[in-house]
Amino acid sequence: MSLLVPLARRARLLASALALASTATASSPPATEPTPRVRALKITLLSTMLADDGIGEWGFAALVEADGQKILFDTGARPRTVLENARELKIDLAQVPMVVLSHNHADHTGGLLTLRRELQATNPAALSRVHVGRGLFWSRPTADGGDSNLPLKTRADYEAAGLTFVEHEKPAQILPGVWVTGPVPRVHPERNWSGRGRVKGPEGVVEDTIPEDQSLVVDTDRGLVVLSGCGHAGVVNTAEYARKLVREAPLHALLGGLHLFPLDGERLDWTADKLKAFGIESFLGAHCTGIEAVYHVRGRAGLTRKSCVVGAVGATFVLGEGIDPRDLAR
Repeated sequence: MSLLVPLARRARLLASALALASTATASSPPATEPTPRVRALKITLLSTMLADDGIGEWGFAALVEADGQKILFDTGARPRTVLENARELKIDLAQVPMVVLSHNHADHTGGLLTLRRELQATNPAALSRVHVGRGLFWSRPTADGGDSNLPLKTRADYEAAGLTFVEHEKPAQILPGVWVTGPVPRVHPERNWSGRGRVKGPEGVVEDTIPEDQSLVVDTDRGLVVLSGCGHAGVVNTAEYARKLVREAPLHALLGGLHLFPLDGERLDWTADKLKAFGIESFLGAHCTGIEAVYHVRGRAGLTRKSCVVGAVGATFVLGEGIDPRDLAR
């Protein structure tokens, strides 16, 4: 009997331990799911200055196709530029439900209302949901008592056309593996804006640094792909922030308007050195990037004529294939 008692106690202790382990496992939080990554990605420029087919303008827009989902990033300057360029390129924008606006400037927002009005007749959901950074609708007062903010002045027309705006104060994943940065912290003093404008925000009327400026970040197995409208927050600030908010991956591709054209050689060297340190592989500089700035970055960052080009209407970036610059920019 004396041997059976310890054995019974051991059995009870073992059962208790197993029960505790089972309870702890059940109440523990599940393992974090890996961040989804985009497998198929194509980005097509629909508005920029250079064009061998279609219409060139001082503006920017691009169609993003990520794993079968479509986003229109910015909408060009003139009301019909993106509409006509898409038709010439045989792109059906009526099947695009979502828009991302990088910031308030008219050369990025000028086509939105016309696009929505024309395409909703084909598909009521076309371009109906618009992602913006906090501050896009803030007043931009002018010296004559007016306001230079086109989206603010046109907001009632937007809403009458059935547009829904989603305002972001911080980063958000809007599709699996696809993020908007929301307003980007200005860690480095890049000052990629004119300095002439004023904005009426929560702190009153101050210099307009384009606080709402946001970019699109796509996470892929090859690294991050960053699409920018003007890069007013600074291209280095934006790239660093993308690597912080998504993951510290190489900068596989940087595309769009980057507002580098006013920079002197020293500041272009600093920018290119940073991009090289991030592991940049493809650079498509459109709109306000500047032609000379693209070539400067190409040489300094060790890129090639194939991997670093000036953006043109119809130019594409395809994951796994790289940049097709069209004929004029080749």
